[in-house]
Amino acid sequence: MNFDLNEEQKMLQKMVREFTEKEVAHLDEKMDKSGEFPYELMKKLADNGFYGIPYAEKYGGAGGDELSGALTLMELAKGSMSVAFTLATHWVPANALNNFGTEEQKQKYLVPMLTGEKLGAFALTEPGAGSDSAGIVSTGTADEDVWVLNGNKVFITNGGVSDIYVICVKTDKTKGAKGISAFIVEKGTPGFSIGKKEDKMGCRGSSTTELIMKDCRVPKENMIGNEGEGFKIAMSILEKGRMAFGALGIGISEACLSVAKKYANERQAFGKPIASFQAIQFIIANMAMEIELSKALLQKVASMYEKGEKCGTEAAMLKVFTSEMAMKAAKDAIQVLGGYGYTRDYPPERYLRDAKFLEIAEGANEVLRFVIGSTILRG
Repeated sequence: MNFDLNEEQKMLQKMVREFTEKEVAHLDEKMDKSGEFPYELMKKLADNGFYGIPYAEKYGGAGGDELSGALTLMELAKGSMSVAFTLATHWVPANALNNFGTEEQKQKYLVPMLTGEKLGAFALTEPGAGSDSAGIVSTGTADEDVWVLNGNKVFITNGGVSDIYVICVKTDKTKGAKGISAFIVEKGTPGFSIGKKEDKMGCRGSSTTELIMKDCRVPKENMIGNEGEGFKIAMSILEKGRMAFGALGIGISEACLSVAKKYANERQAFGKPIASFQAIQFIIANMAMEIELSKALLQKVASMYEKGEKCGTEAAMLKVFTSEMAMKAAKDAIQVLGGYGYTRDYPPERYLRDAKFLEIAEGANEVLRFVIGSTILRG
C-alpha cells in the first residue's frame, strides 16, 4: 500500500491547512464561549468549495476521493472541531442521497448541498433509541400521494441551521429494522419544526437540536430508496461516517500535540526547558506514535471505501481508536501545561471537551467494541 499522498491531495491539504489557520482557528474560542453557530464562516467554506470535496463533479462536487475528504476534516479539526463536525455531518445526508437517491433527488437536493447553497442534517436518534437504532418509534403513514410523519428526533447535529434533512421513521411497526424508511424533509415544511437546542459541553459552535414532526406531510417521491430500506441506508452512511470521525480524532490529537510541544520547548523549570525531561518526552512520543498509526489506518479505510470493499470492522476500529486517542491526547496536553492547562486561557481543556463526543456519537465505543469483537470471533 502506498502511504504517500498524491500531488492533488497534497495541494488540497495545504489549501485547507492555510484556510484553517487564517479563517477558522482564531474563531474557535469565541464559538466555544458564545455557543453561536458560525454562519459567516460556513459560507466561506461553501464559497471555497469545501462542501463538495469528495463528490463527483457532475453533481457540483470537486471530484476528490475519499482520502481527500478525510484530509479536509483532519485539517479543519486542528482549528475547530465545531466547524469540522458541521461539515462531516453535512456529508452524512449527502452520502445518503449520493449512494441511494434517484437522479431527480440528486439534482434537486444533492447538487445544492455540494455547491454550498444548502446545509444538510441526518436524523435517526430518538429519546428512547440511540445505539438501538432499530428501536425508533417515529412513524410515517401513507396518505394518497404523501407520507405523513410524526415523532421527535433528538441530538441532531446541524439541526435548526440546515435546509435539507434526511429523516428515518417507521413505516411498518411490525417489521422492526426492516420497517424503517428514509425521507427528505425540507426546512419550512408544514408540520416540521425545531425543538430544544442543546447546551453542550463541547463542540459548542455546532448546532444540536431536537426535531419535531407533527403531521408533517412530504411527497412520496421524497422517500430515499424503497420502503423498508431506511435502516440499511442509515447503517451504510453511518459506517462511512466512522471514517470521518477517525479524521476528526486525528486532527484534534495533532492540535493537542502542537500545543504541548510548543509549551514544553518554551516552559523553563529547574533552569532548562521541560522538553528536556524524560517524562515530558515520553508523553510527546506516545502522542506522536499513536497519531502516525492512526493515519495509516485512516488511509487503509479510505482506500477500501474507494475500491468498494467492505470495511465496517476497520472503520469501527478506526473510530474507537482515534476517539480514545483524542481524549488521551487532550488529557496529556493538559498535563504538560500543568496548571495553565486547567485554565481556559489555553486550548487543551477545550480540546478535551470537544473530543469527548467522539467516543459517544456515530456509534458508542462500547457498541462498536461489541461489533468488532463479534465480527472477529465469527471469522
